[in-house]
Amino acid sequence: MNNSERVQILVVEDEPILAMDLSDTLEAEGYCVVGIANNGPKALQLFHNQPVDLVLCDIMIKGEWDGIETIRQLMTKRAVPVIYLTALTDRDTLDRAKQTYPAAYLNKPWQLSSLRTAIELAIHNATLRTSPVPAERDNNGREALLQINNYLYIRQNYQFVRIDLNELLYLEADNSYTKLVTSNRKYILRLTLSNMLERINQPGLVRIHRSYAININYVESFNDVEVSIGPQLLPLSRSCKDDFMRHFLQR
Repeated sequence: MNNSERVQILVVEDEPILAMDLSDTLEAEGYCVVGIANNGPKALQLFHNQPVDLVLCDIMIKGEWDGIETIRQLMTKRAVPVIYLTALTDRDTLDRAKQTYPAAYLNKPWQLSSLRTAIELAIHNATLRTSPVPAERDNNGREALLQINNYLYIRQNYQFVRIDLNELLYLEADNSYTKLVTSNRKYILRLTLSNMLERINQPGLVRIHRSYAININYVESFNDVEVSIGPQLLPLSRSCKDDFMRHFLQR
């Protein structure tokens, strides 16, 4: 799995050993740490230059900005979920932290199980805030597919994996499963193709057959019965042909 497919996390922690331990733990859990900042301005710089899905932030850090003020500065750029990791439990600090609407507030020393749960809930709640449609669930009642802007988050084991919709080539149905195919990876979800198309907000995703939907931007050639997506030839059914052609006529 390449870095662009993983949840991107910025770590704000001024204790080098703790920062590296947290970073190593997150990488081992399948997340991507885009950077470690030991002060507010550096965190802001990394946040500006890197794709960040989530911030893990200590409250007592070096410099004029503490962790809470750092988060305030970051949120003026764009809103992402925040988890505070701190040894501070006094009421004043907690009240200040609440004003930044964190996804979680974990006491140090943190436990892996608590951190894992907090991250999953943070990503889950962030996606729900941007989607008016309830998330589809797998057989265990867990959300299987979420979306933020142009990114899908699909559940793979215990975590969500990010897929850039611009890199999605096509969807292929297999009974109650659907295969998502990108240029370099394939993913399988226990959702029907119809459910997938209802869930994904992407105008360029077009159904061409009862078993296939394609990203119209990757069409290389087509005829009355087939569509070429890279080296793959996919069937074009008569019932879907008019809708398929409509996308070209609108351009």
